[in-house]
Amino acid sequence: MIGLLSKIFIKDRQNTKSPAVRHAYGVLMSIVGIVANLLLSAIKLVFGTLCGSISVTADALNNLSDAGSQIISLISFKIAAKPADRDHPFGHARIEYVASMIVSFLVLLVGVELMKESISKIIEPVSASFDAAVMIVLAISVAVKLWLGFSGKRIAKKIKSSVISATASDSLSDAIATSAVLVSALISRFTGFDTDAYMGAIVSVIILIAGIKILNETKNSILGSPPEPEVVESMVAITAEYPEICGIHDMVVHNYGPGNTIASLHAEVDGTLNVYYIHDIIDNVEKRLYTDLGVRATIHMDPIVTNDERVSELRDLTLECVKSIDSRLGIHDFRFVEGHTHSNLIFDITAPFELSLSNKQLTELTEQKIKDINPTFFAVITVDRQ
Repeated sequence: MIGLLSKIFIKDRQNTKSPAVRHAYGVLMSIVGIVANLLLSAIKLVFGTLCGSISVTADALNNLSDAGSQIISLISFKIAAKPADRDHPFGHARIEYVASMIVSFLVLLVGVELMKESISKIIEPVSASFDAAVMIVLAISVAVKLWLGFSGKRIAKKIKSSVISATASDSLSDAIATSAVLVSALISRFTGFDTDAYMGAIVSVIILIAGIKILNETKNSILGSPPEPEVVESMVAITAEYPEICGIHDMVVHNYGPGNTIASLHAEVDGTLNVYYIHDIIDNVEKRLYTDLGVRATIHMDPIVTNDERVSELRDLTLECVKSIDSRLGIHDFRFVEGHTHSNLIFDITAPFELSLSNKQLTELTEQKIKDINPTFFAVITVDRQ
């Protein structure tokens, strides 16, 4: 259905990198979600009230909140489509993260209210009656929610949208929750045992778990999460195509929303090469990163010594010292400054965040190992956590 609607309403729908196409997909999914959830909510509210079922009525209210979430999604896509301005030079795409957080709060609110009402009904039971029509409505609801969930996940992956992913996760959790209500209806109908309030409590837990998961994912996006491995690998692969670049380090990638990635990195080059020639190479790499990956990169040029055997030997010895502390460690920006009474070995150590040693401990251990090689060597170290 979504595929058919996208064919009808979205031009050039395969070009998902286009802001216009991405906006069209977001609006389409939001409107479909609003209509579907409003219809489900109205039908469930009628049948839940007629049969006196707290779980069916709660499920109707949950669908109503889902429609609200989809409205928030629609508004966020409208705002995200606005061009950059003086107050927002990187555009408005990050509004999706804010919308996702609002969605998570709405989901959590529904979960808390449902839990309170279910506990109340457990303490003071009220019998509910289910007929075949209610069960059919619940079965249809499960099917619709599964369709919305899986369709949303597919579109969210295609256009890399956090807010569509959040509403899709909510739909999938709703499908599980409504299935629980359907089970309650079947048990009540065929055994006479009323599990309605208990199923309402189970539904509330499922809703709360979904809300917490959405909130956690959104929190990571707002605080700043690592770049996608595929992006990093592609950036490394492109720079590796240029033999003038000996290596790269200190890569930092900032995501200002889908289609708006800004990066910086250091490129090591032979210090004897013509600076204008290298500058031209760096320019070409920056253009490739943008045209191929959509990454606006700024590359800092680091000249290194490549034809001095003494420096190369000391670099290798230093790397061995660092690797003897932990095999995951590496070095870059190595320089050797020789003096009459002592010589400086200046370099950066790259260390993973998982390394248990503090920066100070790592520096002191490395300094001692350098001293063991030659007491006149002084290590000037900067630790980069990667």
